[in-house]
Amino acid sequence: MTSASKQEKYDWHLYIIRCSNGDLYTGISTNVHRRLEQHMNNKGAQRLKGHGPLKLVYEQFIGSYSKALRIEYKIKKLKKENKEKLIKGEIKISNLFEK
Repeated sequence: MTSASKQEKYDWHLYIIRCSNGDLYTGISTNVHRRLEQHMNNKGAQRLKGHGPLKLVYEQFIGSYSKALRIEYKIKKLKKENKEKLIKGEIKISNLFEK
């Protein structure tokens, strides 16, 4: 089994973390709470080091790894205003990326 096909079998989630300065960090994981703990312990994304305390403000089941990567990329390109709307539930991921 290749690495890519191994990743595809998992249930992937998108998450957004709010840093102490208000910045939003978007990521994907099969275990969001474990990943948040890693971020809080300065393991993982360099961008989050020294920006705590960190707060998980959004989590959404996505499904496949490839779909999660595509959505993560698109969310990271959104303006902060639209990320805040997503967090508040004013817009949904499916509405942002309908084709």
